[in-house]
Amino acid sequence: MIAEASGTLADHLIRRIGREGPLRLSIFMAEALGHPTLGYYTTRDPLGVAGDFTTAPEISQMFGELLGLWCAQSWLTLGSPTPVHLVELGPGRGTLMADALRAMGRVPGLTAALRVHMVETSPALRARQRATLAALPTAVLPPHSIAWADSLEAVPEGPLLLLANEFFDALPIRQMQKTARGWAERCVTWLPAERRFAWALDATGGAELLVPPALRGAEEGGVVELCPAALTVAGEIGRRLAAAPGAALAVDYGYDAPPLGDTLQAVRNHAYAPVLDAPGLADLTAHVDFRTLAATAVSAGAQAHGVVDQGTLLGRLGIRQRADALKRAATSPQAHAIDLALDRLTHPDHMGRLFKALALTSPGCPPPAGFDAAEG
Repeated sequence: MIAEASGTLADHLIRRIGREGPLRLSIFMAEALGHPTLGYYTTRDPLGVAGDFTTAPEISQMFGELLGLWCAQSWLTLGSPTPVHLVELGPGRGTLMADALRAMGRVPGLTAALRVHMVETSPALRARQRATLAALPTAVLPPHSIAWADSLEAVPEGPLLLLANEFFDALPIRQMQKTARGWAERCVTWLPAERRFAWALDATGGAELLVPPALRGAEEGGVVELCPAALTVAGEIGRRLAAAPGAALAVDYGYDAPPLGDTLQAVRNHAYAPVLDAPGLADLTAHVDFRTLAATAVSAGAQAHGVVDQGTLLGRLGIRQRADALKRAATSPQAHAIDLALDRLTHPDHMGRLFKALALTSPGCPPPAGFDAAEG
């Protein structure tokens, strides 16, 4: 019985549907993931073996180290601005930031210049991030306090280095579906007799006007996904990069093509689950539309570089050389684990091709590390 299985968040959604009618998918996702007291991310640490999924920083320290060195090289290219805001969107357990700071500590003057901001709304994850960063050696910690913020808008203006790993995929999306009568928006309703959430279509909201013109001729059943929240963030990043020296790197699973198709998925206990069955108890994500992210940031004043596959980016940043260096001081089982992590992060059949990277910089900047051979 779904209401009992998903607890009081399901009850909350049922009551809201009873008052307002079927909910847009974006509203359903926002409640399921971010409800202040009942949402998936606000009530738990979803990462690791005991959680529901594992991200690249949890697979190997190499990932965070290389992204930290990417930030360091960007800082040098920008003329070593001091101070510089180092921002991570959706920092998970703080693992990526910890590894990045260790790597960035090798660059003279950079640690002292950093003002670190963790953009995180989950109380549970904020606590894990504080514990992770508190365990770092004092030599690699910036002398200024690390700050937490609910949004990028809350971070002070100024020179910027920004990382966003598996951040955009968890932002709420809207879905438009082509029907025999035209385009309609997908919503979520509640079927009392069957005691379950179900899909519904709303054809009254001008859905066709929201669909990109190039996709309006899709066949019946076609689905177009939109992510207004992602575009808001991309626009804010672009505005900041136009106003001050900076560079941003987004890594996520997604596509660099006109978006057509349903990519929404739920993950629970490291396995796919029915999307509507357990709101608040499963992670909900959708593939990232990198092309539209880039266009939005550019329209706000930034310069875009990429998109490149994650495996390509990490290879250009030197992950194989880093793996070899780690293996020289490793036991045989440790060396085997390093090889497995390298394969998982870079092989096209694993994360290497599905995950992609987009770099954004201030106007006039040369392509950043890893993107110099990519098409912009």
